[in-house]
Amino acid sequence: MEIRNIAIIAHVDHGKTTLTDAIMRQTGVGKEGVSMDSNNLELERGITIYAKNASVFYPSADSGSGRAPTKINIVDTPGHADFGSEVERVLRSIDSVLLVVDAQEGPMPQTRFVLKKSLELGLKPIVVINKIDKPAADPVLCEEQVLELFFELGANEEQANFPVVYAVGKLGVAKLKLEDESSDLKPLLDTILNYVPCASSDELAKKPLMLQPFNLGYDNFLGRLAVARIYEGVVRSGQNVFIKRDGRDVRQGKIIKIFTFNGLEKVESQEASAGDVVLVAGLPDIEIGETVTSDSEARILPAIAVDEPTIALTFLVNNSPFGGREGKFVTSRQIREYLERELEVNVGLHIDFSGSEPEKSPNGDHGAGSFKVLGRGELHISVLLENMRRAGYELQVSQPQVIIREIDGVKNEPFEEVIIDVPDEYKGTIIERLGSRGFVMTNMGQKGETLRLFFEGPTRGLLGYRNQFVIDTKGEGILSSRFVGFRSYAGEIKKRLVGSMVSMADGKALGFSLWNLQDRGTLYIGPGTEVYSGMVVGNTAKGEEMYVNPIKGKQLTNMRAAGSDESIYLTPPFELTIERGLEIMAEDEYLEITPQSVRLRKQNLKQRQ
Repeated sequence: MEIRNIAIIAHVDHGKTTLTDAIMRQTGVGKEGVSMDSNNLELERGITIYAKNASVFYPSADSGSGRAPTKINIVDTPGHADFGSEVERVLRSIDSVLLVVDAQEGPMPQTRFVLKKSLELGLKPIVVINKIDKPAADPVLCEEQVLELFFELGANEEQANFPVVYAVGKLGVAKLKLEDESSDLKPLLDTILNYVPCASSDELAKKPLMLQPFNLGYDNFLGRLAVARIYEGVVRSGQNVFIKRDGRDVRQGKIIKIFTFNGLEKVESQEASAGDVVLVAGLPDIEIGETVTSDSEARILPAIAVDEPTIALTFLVNNSPFGGREGKFVTSRQIREYLERELEVNVGLHIDFSGSEPEKSPNGDHGAGSFKVLGRGELHISVLLENMRRAGYELQVSQPQVIIREIDGVKNEPFEEVIIDVPDEYKGTIIERLGSRGFVMTNMGQKGETLRLFFEGPTRGLLGYRNQFVIDTKGEGILSSRFVGFRSYAGEIKKRLVGSMVSMADGKALGFSLWNLQDRGTLYIGPGTEVYSGMVVGNTAKGEEMYVNPIKGKQLTNMRAAGSDESIYLTPPFELTIERGLEIMAEDEYLEITPQSVRLRKQNLKQRQ
């Protein structure tokens, strides 16, 4: 059987997963209401976090086309820059990409990132201009912008001569020309068969086995699983193999089980041949990019590089006065076990477990039982923390700090490219805010009634800005960013304009006290919320740190007088989430995370004199 291997890549929210779901439904392996985004967090946030595999057969055996069915392996990739490491690995294992671009928004930062990686690997993309039914969609302009981007990224003539398919993924419709009539995705599927090279052949199947993992999975019974592309030969259940990697000794292993994909389902198979994408079990220490072969003298396949983390923070046991109330797993050993399991599959994550010794840092002494966690961005870390709290874990984390490197004796830090779409009236505020955070505007263009602003600056300046951006643009702006590399340190940046409002009492917050405090800044709690001494209950607009008593009630007397009772009007509190907390916390604070609560607290709970 012929096999085609493709990945679907795009900027976040340009319709990759919706299009993949529609392809599966049309080919008979997908069901209405069943999505590639199966993780609860993905469904809630409406974004893809983890790369996933599926396969379809087209044309189907009963289509009457007379053409033998071709197996199309599809990898749906994340669109958010924080999960870029997922995309990089996938691109090494496939033969072409569907580059999905929103017909209204055009190419965005992550479009540039994933396309650049694809072109560098010599892949020839198929461009899908999606959402052509949107009111402000301009497919012709979008196609021009995509072509400009190809040339800008150094595409060769063959790559720049890409086929274009117009689509409405939500409706499962694709067409080769805008004026064509179409009711399904047949034009897109035919384009895949015509343009994507065949990955399988009898000649390749006769060679010794060569496969390379590009993703990892985990099963409670089978242990670590490797999602791998078979480049040559046949892999069989029970087969003895050699595992090779540059700079390491050759190891031996045995394949216990093999799974292939049918739609989203994993189907156990006795063997699979060259060109296919499989899931193999039985290699407990397998890592991404290693070469698995049946020939001990075989060459080593080129390694798969993954971009390094850009931010670091410390995970600690929750030692607050409310510690252990809500969590099921609260000890240092339990947190360590979870993080070790996460490392099995989360390749963009690095963890330093040497926290058994007290770690001195700018934030103070975090003490024993702390783990330094390095990730790709605030969203990457917040997804990990959200998964931990849902699993019943309780912990606290320090303020995220960017990773500083010394390159050739010069201090370097990570830089981001930021693209902002915003109404013209907010332009001045955005330029002023980002300018004060070390960003420089590199370009500006008009896109309909919206301005598109381009900035470059240190990642450090972007930490904690997204929430302020929503306020500054009254929710009308769109901010996208991507990591562009390490550059010279940009100097001091003063970002925090507010101070902390810290409780100096234990008990339940009262409406009367909060009513008096809300004029001083923004509150994070409402009446009836339990507080403890040292807990941050809000921020102060003037920037100074203020210790307050949120449990103080109104003084009562046995005398009544007309008009002496004032009505209390409370502004709804600024509810803390993990992402908001990571953005607004100060350097001397911890974010306390439990299955039911997110709180900010001072590292030193005792009031400073």
